[in-house]
Amino acid sequence: MKVFKIFPSLQGEGPFQGIPSTFIRLSGCNLRCRWCDTPDTQSGNMGEEMACDEIFGQIKKYGLSHVCITGGEPLLQQDELIQLLKDLHENGYITEIESNGTIDPAPAMKYSSICLDIKCPSSGEEGNISLVKKLRSIDSLKFVVGGTDDLEYMAGILDEISTPAEIFVSPVWGSDFQAAADYIMKLKKPVRFQVQLHKILGVE
Repeated sequence: MKVFKIFPSLQGEGPFQGIPSTFIRLSGCNLRCRWCDTPDTQSGNMGEEMACDEIFGQIKKYGLSHVCITGGEPLLQQDELIQLLKDLHENGYITEIESNGTIDPAPAMKYSSICLDIKCPSSGEEGNISLVKKLRSIDSLKFVVGGTDDLEYMAGILDEISTPAEIFVSPVWGSDFQAAADYIMKLKKPVRFQVQLHKILGVE
């Protein structure tokens, strides 16, 4: 697999927010979101090729039970990723994959929970809304919102599609957090407002 970086940090968002985690940041993405946190991972040219056993060895060194596989878009390497997910599952690790909502996560769902990030208009990109229907109660659905247009887009999706997954709304860093919180209070939907913890702490 093409790995950009492996590192320990606090999970900054989603259902595992605040949990010490080992992050596997894979290289390469099929989208070019305007507010991407990790633009260096987009092209797939950065990083190094690593075998599953090498990656697993790095994870063991950190001694943390939670593993987050992110990117870039990790499901672009899903065929290779499955073996690593099996190894982690068999060794008792709790694994989460952060995906941009464009690739079917079904093959990986046997071994990992999925955080599906459905792209809103301000990103300049678009996800596959039908993938929301695949999510389970152990998965999560995330909307990164930059303003009212994004919030209304999210509300429209939630009106059309129900899901057992936990739903998170995260404002783009530097946008109007209070306006987003006010909108969610008026929306009266079962969503959780969440500011990115890693941005507050200044960590990866």
